[in-house]
Amino acid sequence: MSSDLVVDLMSETLFLIIKVSAPMLLVSLVVGLIVSILQTVTSIQEQTLTFVPKLLSIFLVLVIAGNWILTNIVEYMQYLFENFNTFIR
Repeated sequence: MSSDLVVDLMSETLFLIIKVSAPMLLVSLVVGLIVSILQTVTSIQEQTLTFVPKLLSIFLVLVIAGNWILTNIVEYMQYLFENFNTFIR
């Protein structure tokens, strides 16, 4: 296996990781920002207050986008398994 092929596989893998984790990270970021703005406005300084809304929002994103995430991961794994002979040469 050439070093170019290894670099290509690693870059595709990292891009897939970023692509499938982006929805959860972005929703968590937005919910955290909204909760922190509400905490600032109401002068509530409880650190654990952001935990439950973030947890619920990430769960909701997994319910909505879970099929898409799983499909992308399965397609990439099928690509890896189908081309396994090429990779080990």
